[in-house]
Amino acid sequence: MTEIILSDMIVNLLIIGASFFVLDSSSNLTIGNAIKVSKVTRLSKTAVGFSLIAFSTSLPELTVAFIAALSGDTAISVGNVLGSNIVNICFIVGMASVILYFRRPFGSNGSNVIPSFARDELSSIYFGLFISSMIPLTLVYISQATWLVGLFLIFTFAIYIYQLSKVRLPPENSDTLVQNEQNRLKRYLAFTVLGVVGVVISAYFLVESAVAIAQSIGIPQSVIGATIIAFGTSLPEVTLDLKSFMKGHSALAFGDIIGSSFVNITLILGITLFLPALVGRTVVLNMIVFQNLVIFSIITNLFFWYFLSREKLGWREGVMFLFIYVLFLTTTLGIIQPH
Repeated sequence: MTEIILSDMIVNLLIIGASFFVLDSSSNLTIGNAIKVSKVTRLSKTAVGFSLIAFSTSLPELTVAFIAALSGDTAISVGNVLGSNIVNICFIVGMASVILYFRRPFGSNGSNVIPSFARDELSSIYFGLFISSMIPLTLVYISQATWLVGLFLIFTFAIYIYQLSKVRLPPENSDTLVQNEQNRLKRYLAFTVLGVVGVVISAYFLVESAVAIAQSIGIPQSVIGATIIAFGTSLPEVTLDLKSFMKGHSALAFGDIIGSSFVNITLILGITLFLPALVGRTVVLNMIVFQNLVIFSIITNLFFWYFLSREKLGWREGVMFLFIYVLFLTTTLGIIQPH
């Protein structure tokens, strides 16, 4: 019996190693081609991150939403959406700020992960933060969410993405060069999506193997769900955005982080609430049970908003985000009981 457990653990460790390799290669493929898509379409890096990358990296949450909605476990999807938004900002931005500080050249003034945003880019970031904060707060205030709320959220997603797609940056290259690049746009888009699919699939196998190892050494399922699985659905964002920060494409990372939160709160939460109505199942969700998650989500967004307005987000702000994330984990797992 011990030999079987040991052999399974070795297999899972090999899968984790292979998954990390695919994760790294796929994220490089995604970032490189996403930058090319931005140049050809004259969409800003923030807009590409907010729409194309954010929607793609939200596929794990979207999958959870479909399964949960059809099986009647909508609360799982709502908890996953809110928890993922906290991970996206607190963990990713926090880690990026701290890592960049230690990677800075000796004698430099420090790290600031906030890029120079154009006005349209900054308005997208602020709007995404506003929606990600106000919708959960409103749902907690009215205490109940029905399929009508879900339909409204889906429409909100569709309308804003359409408006965002019409904003273009001025051309930087000659007409001939732009035309040549236009001919390659489909290839760039295909490789971007292919890279994200590779990230999502490798993240899935990595999480599944990690869960198997955790179960084999006796870690309770409740702890596994609240830590490995909750973090696992955000692993595509973690991988792509941390690497984007490291490569100097902060605008792409910020677009994905806030865009993912926007997609989660509008499209995915909307599907979670609306889909059961299509199959004849009435869902009236009590949002009061998510009060702790909503509070942490709003605190996170407010701090992020404040740092953006100051145009300063260095290692100190990063440590603060990581502290909020640790506090969120401890209260969620019951290590610290809020009063």
